[in-house]
Parts: sequence; C-alpha cells; structure tokens
Amino acid sequence: MQQRSLGSTGRSVSAIGLGTWQLGADWGDVSEDDARAVLEASADAGVTLFDTADVYGDGRSEQIIGRFLADRPGHEITVATKMGRRAAQEPANYTPENFRAWTDRSRRNLGVETLDLVQLHCPPSEVIDADVTYDALDDLVAAGAIAAYGVSVETVAQALSAIARPGLTNVQIIVNPFRLKPLDEVLPAAAEANVAVFARVPLASGLLSGKYSSATRFADNDHRSYNRHGEAFDKGETFSGVDYETGLRAVDELETALPDGVSLPAATLAWIASRPGVTSVIPGARNVRQAVANAAAGEMEVDLSGFDTAVHDVYDRLLKADIHPQW
Repeated sequence: MQQRSLGSTGRSVSAIGLGTWQLGADWGDVSEDDARAVLEASADAGVTLFDTADVYGDGRSEQIIGRFLADRPGHEITVATKMGRRAAQEPANYTPENFRAWTDRSRRNLGVETLDLVQLHCPPSEVIDADVTYDALDDLVAAGAIAAYGVSVETVAQALSAIARPGLTNVQIIVNPFRLKPLDEVLPAAAEANVAVFARVPLASGLLSGKYSSATRFADNDHRSYNRHGEAFDKGETFSGVDYETGLRAVDELETALPDGVSLPAATLAWIASRPGVTSVIPGARNVRQAVANAAAGEMEVDLSGFDTAVHDVYDRLLKADIHPQW
C-alpha cells in the first residue's frame, strides 16, 4: 500500500484509508464484532488511516476504534476524527469552550491523551471563514489535546477558504466520478499549500459499486432511504447528491469503459487515488470482503486512461449541469 505525506505533520497515511461512518450508524446495523473484523482486515492490508467522527453512532465508532487500537500496540495508524455535528449548526456554537469539550469527549472515546487529527465536521461557511476558528484550534494544538487539525467541507469555496489557513493539515471533500469540480481548483490549491486532501464518499454511497438497481431498497435507518433530498443533512452526502435513477444510468455507461478484469469500485478508487493532490481515499466498508477489496485498489496497477475519458464524458453529459453549481 502506498503511503503519502499527511501535510506538514511528518506522518504518512495510506493511499486508501477507511471511513468508519458505517461502523457507527446510518447504514443499517453493524455489530461490534463485524466492525472490529473490518478494522483488522483493513489494518492487515496496509491501511494506516481510519476516519471517524464523534457523531457516528454518537461516539460508537470512536469507541470501537479506540478499543481495537488498544489491543494492537505499535499500530502506526492515524485516526482522523471530526467534531461539531452534535450541536446545532449555528456559528455561535463553534466556541473555544465547545471545541475543548468536544475534543475531550473524543479523547475519552478513543482512549488517548492527544488526538492525531481533528477535523471540523462540515461546519457553516461563517465558521470556516473566521479567524477565531483557527485561533481556537491552534490553542488546542498548543495544549496537547490535538496534534493537528483540518476541515471537512461540502463545497469547493469552503475548501479554498480553509486551505488558505497556514496551520491547516487537511481538507476532506467529496471526490468521485459524480463530483469532479474539486479536481479543477481544490486539488491544485491544496498541493501548492502542502495541505492533504481526503477524498470522501468515493463510491457515492455505494452507487458506484455497480450493485444497485431501480428495485434496490435500503433499511429505514439507512441514510440512503431517509436523506435522498437532504431531509437530515446535506443531500450531497447521499449518492453524492445525484438523482438515483440518473446515477444508475451513469453507472451503466462507466461500466462499459472498465479495463478487463477490473470492477467498477476498484477502478473508481484507483482512479480517485491517482488524481494529483489526493492524499487518501476513504471508502467505508461494512464487512471484511469490502475492506479487503477497497485496500487492494490502492495497490492496483492498470491503465485507467479509457476510464478517465469515460468519467469526464459521463459527468459532462449527465451530471455537470445539476451537480457543478451546487457544490
């Protein structure tokens, strides 16, 4: 597994990481035994970045990761957590006092004195743009509560605002064949500023797995049922904001451009990881088979030029008019 520099931290993280939203909530039920099996399979495959958040299962994901890593001394895994979504999304809630309380809770959940990396969890733009936000984060670094900080964002404009901050380690943004706008501005700007980029929602909530159809049904407690139109949070987090039926059509076309013997999810992960400026791709996994397959994409050596051409063609014809202006 290729390891890449995590900004200016001196750490390295794997080109394919592991997103752990699935291990907390909102994707149907995942037992702790199954969650630990996913973590173990990923770590054994060379994954050195676990991305989590205090809101995933209201701390369940962090706690499972903490217990797993406590049993794996010398693991060299970076845990990137996120904070801010357990409170109402109002700028007034993003105070130094709340930052300290949120990070203290995550430290307890993960069982560590210092958090490796804390990202603001898609906060309002006013928070991303404010000087006081980064002053408070710098204070947490100085106090030893966190080693580094970043911002998870919804839009390109938010990413560019955060990248301009000298203390920033990373931005996390949706990048996949359904969301190409970050390739134009965010990736070059981040590379220039030595800011790491985590590409999240890489398989568009599973739509780019190629396994779904018009007849597919998701559990009631799965965000792919209840958030298709942004009923609970930004609709871009569910299927990358793409209309489900349009997404299925796009998938059908992308599958015709796959290299021989390569699956759509593998090609997608490898393609994202090969974009200049992407540090790590963070797909989720609900079982060991998915975790192993995701990690393998980080070691795949295959010509993706034809797939790349198809990605841009499909995006321009089917998706860009609706997706590009929104994020």
